This record gives sequence, structure tokens and C-alpha cells, in this order.
Amino acid sequence: MRRQAIYVKSLQLNMLQKHDKAIAVIFFSLTILFIVLAITNEAFFTWIFHRHQNSLSWYIRPFFLVPFCFFAYRRSWAGIAITVFCLFTSMFWFNQPEIVNEQVLEFLAFEKEWLMKDWNIEKSLLAATIPLSYTVLGIAFWQRSLVMGLVVIVLMAAGKVSWSIYNAGNAGKSVIVPAIVGLVLCVILILWGYTRMERKNTKSR
Repeated sequence: MRRQAIYVKSLQLNMLQKHDKAIAVIFFSLTILFIVLAITNEAFFTWIFHRHQNSLSWYIRPFFLVPFCFFAYRRSWAGIAITVFCLFTSMFWFNQPEIVNEQVLEFLAFEKEWLMKDWNIEKSLLAATIPLSYTVLGIAFWQRSLVMGLVVIVLMAAGKVSWSIYNAGNAGKSVIVPAIVGLVLCVILILWGYTRMERKNTKSR
């Protein structure tokens, strides 16, 4: 029975590996579609931000770094693409709360306005640092470089907090707690997972 279960699991993994890039293309395409719809459809954009007022969506977002790093370590394009899709769509996973912190409302209003305003070269370059950061993070764990990966994660968290406070003032401080909590827990989980997988790889050699 156990051998049969192992065989089925192995077969499923082989199927996923066989269609890895095809699945990745699908989910990367869905992510791009989501972004385009959010930018071009004001009603959809507003609905997303109303639901994003739920603090759960703030706290859950940093944790997507864990599966992102895991799939980069496993060199799974499909896993990375699915994680990125979940990261973006998690903004509206939770219902709009009845009571919202004033700082949260002010920061989201600023962020919404910032995204909807005219885009210049400076703004575009600033926005480009987000996919660039994830690309560098993916490369770090793809190459099994734990130190480089953790440095990138810390810089991403610090950059998010700094940008928020610098541009949104007091309202930007609302991201500090979710960012720090997410950073600490992500680092702990990544350290634990990386160590475990490295030991497993060493034993299998």
C-alpha cells in the first residue's frame, strides 16, 4: 500500500515536471491579465482595494515569499508562477471589514491614487524594482544561495517600509508591523526549510 502511494506520488511529480513550463505560462498569463484588468477597470480596481482593507491580506502577503523561495530552490517554474498569481490575487481573498483603522484607510487611499496617476519614467523605474527584486530572489534560491536570498528579502521589506513612510507619511507606518512580523517569520521558515532540504539532498547523494 505504501509502495503504491509512493508510486502515485512519483507519477504526479513527473507529470508536473513534464508540464512545468506550460503551467507556468498559464499562471504568468493569468497574473498579467489580472494586472491589466485592475488597471483598466476602475470598478474592479476599487473593489480590490475595498477588500484589501482587511488586515489579513496585509499579513498574508509576506508569507508568499516562503513558497516562492521553495519553488525557486526546487527549480519549478510552475510553482513560482502559481505563487506570484496567488500573491497578487490575495489582495481580495478576504471580505471588506466593517471597521478599518484610519491609518490603513489613509495609506490605501494614497497607494490607490499613486497607482492611478500618470506614469513617468521615474515612477516606472521605481515600480520595476518589484519584479526585479523577485527575479534576484528567485535566482538566489535557484542557485541555492541562502545568504544572498535572505539579504534580498531583508532589503525588500526595508524598501517597502521606507517607501511607504517617505511617500505616505504617518499613514505609511501602518505597514511596519505586518512587514516586520512577515519578515521575521519568513526568515525563520526559510532557514528551517533550506536546512532540511540541504540535509535531504546530502543524504540522497
